[in-house]
Amino acid sequence: MIARISVAFALKKNKILSNGTAPVYLRITVQGKRIEITTRRYLIPSFWSNEGQRMKGSSAEARKFNHYLKELEQQVYEAYRLVTEQYGAATADLLRDFLTGKDKEKKCMQLVPVFSEHNRRIQLLVGKEYAPGTLERYETTLKHTVDFLQWHYKQEDFEVKKIDHQFITSFDFYLRSERNCSNNTTVKYLKNFKKIIRICLASGWLDKDPFLHYKSKVKAVDREYLTLGEIETISFKSFANKRIDQVRDIFIFCCYTGLAYADVKKLKRSEIVRGVDGQLWIFTKRKKTDTASRVPLLPVAVAILAKYQDHPECLRQDYALPVLSNQKMNSYLKEIADCCDLAKELTFHIARHSFATSVTLANGVSIESVSKMLGHTNLRTTQHYAKILDAKVSEDMNKLKGIFLKRSSQ
Repeated sequence: MIARISVAFALKKNKILSNGTAPVYLRITVQGKRIEITTRRYLIPSFWSNEGQRMKGSSAEARKFNHYLKELEQQVYEAYRLVTEQYGAATADLLRDFLTGKDKEKKCMQLVPVFSEHNRRIQLLVGKEYAPGTLERYETTLKHTVDFLQWHYKQEDFEVKKIDHQFITSFDFYLRSERNCSNNTTVKYLKNFKKIIRICLASGWLDKDPFLHYKSKVKAVDREYLTLGEIETISFKSFANKRIDQVRDIFIFCCYTGLAYADVKKLKRSEIVRGVDGQLWIFTKRKKTDTASRVPLLPVAVAILAKYQDHPECLRQDYALPVLSNQKMNSYLKEIADCCDLAKELTFHIARHSFATSVTLANGVSIESVSKMLGHTNLRTTQHYAKILDAKVSEDMNKLKGIFLKRSSQ
């Protein structure tokens, strides 16, 4: 990030004032474009070091002067980080606006245009830095924001500087009551909205963080999954319909690999390789996070790949499996659940949950290994999947009983 920006200071000797001092300017170059901003500091030219870009000497005055320049430099890098993080890219002009408060002086910013501009930038980076789902979530949050403004304030837009704690709590109430959103959905929408607030704060359009005293927390949700017995019931069930049979195979493949729908949909044959143990592995990247996912293939998964190696769609597009649309997959899974007399509502993502619980963790695979196979960036994400099954608890306690019985008999 910092490699694409350079910061320097220069004394403008051609602008010497009547008292003999000249202004010191801050020079910022971003991707080849340079801007200059006054530091509001002046110095006699003989006291300035062109090479060091600082005031000469070690006096108290020099230390104070140079400390001020150092702080300015740090502010530039922090502004650059914020712009890059929030907008996806930084420009010299945008940095100038951040540092000088130019936009704040020009006009009172309105919420909807700021939110819309954020979403436009996200859209331009879809496929590069963001997934389509990210844009969709921000677009939905913007729609809820516009509807909230109409519902609560009877207006189509809102001045950014007027957004306060009451605005946030009212928005929270609206989502829960009028939109009937669950706690976790409400928290996620407000988390998206908070990013817009961070942009407003960093740009100088808002003086105080309205989220400062707002407390919200995502509640733990019991994730549905299949037991190993239920997975085997689906595996061994015969289906006359070839499409249902195909959907069942791909679902079972994901039960034994942990791949999400988007990842098995794009899985190429070239991503099935020999691992360090000489066995077949999946070496891919998750579409959602672009993080690496490496999964050793169990025999069931290998057999399913072999079954579809000559499938026309796989041959034509080099896909590992012929995956239908997510909507069609979930529709067929409902039929599969009925045929197998499963009381659970079967969706494709349950396969990933089942891999994390019944297939791996319940059979002694470490949570660290499961996290790596799932392509998670941190262990806390994996812990959401890490259900401790009653059968596993019973097995562990029986081992403990055996230890105590052995000790008592000695």
